[in-house]
Amino acid sequence: MNIVYIEHYAGTPSLGMEFRPYYLAREWVRLGHRVHILAASYSHVRARQPDVGAIPKDQVVDGIDYRWYPTRAYQGNGLGRVRNIWEFLKQVWKETERIVADCKPDVVIASSTYPMDIWVARRMARRAKAKLVFEVHDLWPLSPIELSGMSPNHPFARLCAKAESDAYRDADVVISMLPVVHSYMASRGLDLDKLAIVPNGISPDDWEGKPFPLQGDVAGTLATARAVGEMVLGYAGSMGEPNALDTLLDAAAILRIDPVGRKLRFVLVGDGHLRAHLQDRVASEGLTNVTLLPPIPKLQVPALLSQIDIAYIGWQRVPIYRFGIAPNKLMDYMMAGCAVLHSVEAGNDPVADCGCGITVKPQDARAVANGLLKMMQLSPTARALMGKRGHDYVLARHTYPVLARRFLDALRRGDAAVDA
Repeated sequence: MNIVYIEHYAGTPSLGMEFRPYYLAREWVRLGHRVHILAASYSHVRARQPDVGAIPKDQVVDGIDYRWYPTRAYQGNGLGRVRNIWEFLKQVWKETERIVADCKPDVVIASSTYPMDIWVARRMARRAKAKLVFEVHDLWPLSPIELSGMSPNHPFARLCAKAESDAYRDADVVISMLPVVHSYMASRGLDLDKLAIVPNGISPDDWEGKPFPLQGDVAGTLATARAVGEMVLGYAGSMGEPNALDTLLDAAAILRIDPVGRKLRFVLVGDGHLRAHLQDRVASEGLTNVTLLPPIPKLQVPALLSQIDIAYIGWQRVPIYRFGIAPNKLMDYMMAGCAVLHSVEAGNDPVADCGCGITVKPQDARAVANGLLKMMQLSPTARALMGKRGHDYVLARHTYPVLARRFLDALRRGDAAVDA
């Protein structure tokens, strides 16, 4: 098949996240399909941006055809990001005829987190007589309403709601990364026969052979912690509000004065709009047990995770998570065989499902601190057993070769539904 994958924030191994489009597309290419990823030149989630001038730029990455559309940079979730969205969608809309002629798509996937790309994808699919797929990362406008306090009557929320309704009505197939969305999507007009759940995962290729060695401050910090007899809590990922890192720092403050807890070194690796705020807290509160480090290349993540004792992932306490969670970093933690401290209240909990760690209440520093103390007091063998459970769980359910085939199976079921 020829697949056009519209994903505003798509990344590559060299640029950073989002990684899902790359990994799915790479598997499809290996299966003999041709994939074109259409993405914006600027994304707030990438570690770095592609070198794109004033006109769209084509690039081939591991057999995947990328087309980068020039868009202006932005910060936060204000008008700058809205302008960036508009610039991307406008260019893809204008290029519809060229894309249809050159790519001859059999499948068009709208997958840009925000739902407005469905209008561009629908136009392209109709021109090409192709199957239309709507891939759901988060529920918009519900996510900005419940996470950021946006009014349901805000013009942007109303625009998202219109796009969401159109997507559920017009898509041939809806793929959701979130696992507990059935009742919500049905309430928004989706025929659930169109729905398939395809969560996030990992690429086994990234974990084969000897890991890429850690360099610089990360390697030095871990070596120093070992030399002075500290255990290491590791966090690797985005430093934004949804990740509840303020709660983790609150827990670090509690454990700093605990006889057992003071032996725990908190190592946070990544970037995001709250990084400066977190760094200020570490300095002003004298959190000498916390080290913040810059992001590392994805291929170094296995080496990082192999050297930590406990991995942390946290969430805000917000109603939106009743529809489930699909965190990339948790898949990495589990693949690395890490014992995980999970601070969450959600419709699903992979950590509890497979027994690869301990789950505690979200945004509760005392609960996080107590959970960490409990994990510190386990034997290394007990933590290793937790990690093995997570590793086995991911290999069985969350590798991209498996997920890519599940995605294609959903397309075939869509064919059967249309024929019926």
